[in-house]
Amino acid sequence: MNKESGIQFFENKKVRTVWDSVAEKWYVSIVDVITILTESKDSNAYWRKLKQRLKQEGNETVTNCHALRMPALDGRMRLTDVADTEQLFRLIQAIPSPKAEPVKLWLAQIASEHLDELQDPELGIDRAIAQYMKLGYSDGWINQRLKSIEVRKELTDEWRRRGVKAGVQFATLTDIITKTWSEQSTKEYKSLKGLKKENLRDNMTNTELILTMLAEASTKEISVVVKPEDFEGSKKVAKQGGRVAKVARLELEDKIGKKIVTSENAKRQIK
Repeated sequence: MNKESGIQFFENKKVRTVWDSVAEKWYVSIVDVITILTESKDSNAYWRKLKQRLKQEGNETVTNCHALRMPALDGRMRLTDVADTEQLFRLIQAIPSPKAEPVKLWLAQIASEHLDELQDPELGIDRAIAQYMKLGYSDGWINQRLKSIEVRKELTDEWRRRGVKAGVQFATLTDIITKTWSEQSTKEYKSLKGLKKENLRDNMTNTELILTMLAEASTKEISVVVKPEDFEGSKKVAKQGGRVAKVARLELEDKIGKKIVTSENAKRQIK
């Protein structure tokens, strides 16, 4: 399976997903869908009980469901039960909820949209813009965020070429870059902004996004020249790229007389 992780939104609620480019289908976090359908405070417990009941009834859908690594509440990648769209349709039938039909329509829509985006990538950009606009972000911030996504992808593509593995190794290198330029680990940075499971970059200011892009673009360019042969080599390059942005941050802070990395939150700015 060639996997591409992502976040989808249903009525502003996040749903963790993984796109399988070989089978051309989405795998969706079951507990995230249960949270939407039931508004349960403990969706994991709800799913455990439902899974046990369906197994006792001989439901093959539960048997065919499997687990993939997805970001958990604590930010770590953990095995999470997932289902494809067809399996989810069957599971939804076992959950009494007034949102059952809207969720089914939504699942069908995102499946169709991704296939359309493979033919026309601009559709994916348009959809991301629409989602951010719906959440109330400014046009300027949205432009910066989309550019940061492009820069990030160029970096991860370079990491893959150097044999770096997605998941833990990607996260480790990202944390090195972040810690170097901002003097905050990813966990510390999220804590500073009062975040839990929310995406850190979706809560950065324009300047923080720009410095993040500078750090990651620098890391990518250095990696292309240095050509690290292993993960340890890529860690050294990550520090070098992060230092480029750190120098820029310190010089800017000296000029404006205030800190760049603060608790200021892009979401609070738009409320």
